[in-house]
Amino acid sequence: MKPIVTEKAVMLIETQNILVFELDKRMSKTEIKKEIEEMFEVKVDKINTLIRNNKKYAYVKLKQDYPAIDVATKLGLI
Repeated sequence: MKPIVTEKAVMLIETQNILVFELDKRMSKTEIKKEIEEMFEVKVDKINTLIRNNKKYAYVKLKQDYPAIDVATKLGLI
């Protein structure tokens, strides 16, 4: 699982509290949720996934109590 740092991804972090990750195509939404909640000690509100060019992306919306910008700062994205 690796975080995506594009202009769009940074905009989503700032405006909608969403983190974007590229991950293994075989991972399910429940596995993604569990891994993110354990790794970053946050609560996930919902997850949308997208498969494009044989890669899977997860748009992870965090609960309001957990700012995505804090997680992004911890990862060194911002």
